[in-house]
Amino acid sequence: MKKIVASGKTIDDAVRNGLTQWQVTEDRVKIVVLEQPSKGLFGLIGVKEAKVELELIPDALEEAEKFLLDVARTMGLSVRIDRKQTKDGVQLSVSGEGELGMLIGRRGGTLDALQYLVNIVANRFSNSHLRIVLDAEDFRERRRKTLEELSDRLAGRVIRTRKEVVLEPMTPLERKVIHSQLQNHPKVRTFSKGDEPNRRVVIALK
Repeated sequence: MKKIVASGKTIDDAVRNGLTQWQVTEDRVKIVVLEQPSKGLFGLIGVKEAKVELELIPDALEEAEKFLLDVARTMGLSVRIDRKQTKDGVQLSVSGEGELGMLIGRRGGTLDALQYLVNIVANRFSNSHLRIVLDAEDFRERRRKTLEELSDRLAGRVIRTRKEVVLEPMTPLERKVIHSQLQNHPKVRTFSKGDEPNRRVVIALK
């Protein structure tokens, strides 16, 4: 934990001086008053300034990004992380030089595992629940389009054969893509069955 001691004529001044050093707002620090200000004799002799200790509270998203950068560095990758707010949560997008396929893995398996760990790291430092979606080289968008095309193709097969189709196990986000793509389909319906991590989407006739 980062700590500094700051002083000022009043407690507020001391806190303000400490915040200025770190360029952060008051909600990012824990404050401990070490010494109260004292005017001294006749307000001149033995004047004592207020002294406070500020402890920096880690930022959840910064800690998550730091963890990601460390993992990438360990894998020999130099990456950049872009952050944006989406309807599914905070998206951290990884880009950079080298073979980022290592971070994605087969069908996004490594990316999903990293996303799980990143969420654990972030929520250790957050007072409210954070949801982080991890992406690399626009894999999520490419995977979404692939799943949408797969949904339409399998819906056609169900209509043609009149037999339901059970898909491979998928993450909640991927299952959501399938359900959304076919939710207004006139002839088929979707539902999920099984337990995580082997929960699957089923496409069946209405």
